[in-house]
Amino acid sequence: MHIRVDDLTHPAVQALLREHLAGMHAQSPPESVHALGLDRLRAPDITFWAVWEDENLLGCGALRQLDDRHGELKSMRTAQAHLRRGVGSALLTHILDEARRRGLTRLSLETGSTPGFDPARRLYARFGFTECGPFADYAEDPFSVFMTRSL
Repeated sequence: MHIRVDDLTHPAVQALLREHLAGMHAQSPPESVHALGLDRLRAPDITFWAVWEDENLLGCGALRQLDDRHGELKSMRTAQAHLRRGVGSALLTHILDEARRRGLTRLSLETGSTPGFDPARRLYARFGFTECGPFADYAEDPFSVFMTRSL
């Protein structure tokens, strides 16, 4: 498993992000979907990683720098064929390490509240994230769960 910064040009990465967005829209109304598209993921405040094993894309995730001390986890997704192989845990560990290296003291995230997001919420809880209120430019939303952790 190799985790590397990605420029979002590989067709497999683009396909996984399309799958990610479709999954978000299948479980939440449009106004409650906060997943980012390709253009927004290429913004200078976001670092995007892809997880590869040989030529197989296993997953992806991103870190958005909110300010000098606070980051946001974005676009975490494991490819369907590679679920329950530790991809999410490896990537989350990598992003947490990078956030600490950058001097961030807090990492937060928004995920869905419906049952389809249960595995994601369990993963984040295992890594020490706890529920919190909205942060950055988010607002209360019955389809959102906000989580945070100190680094």
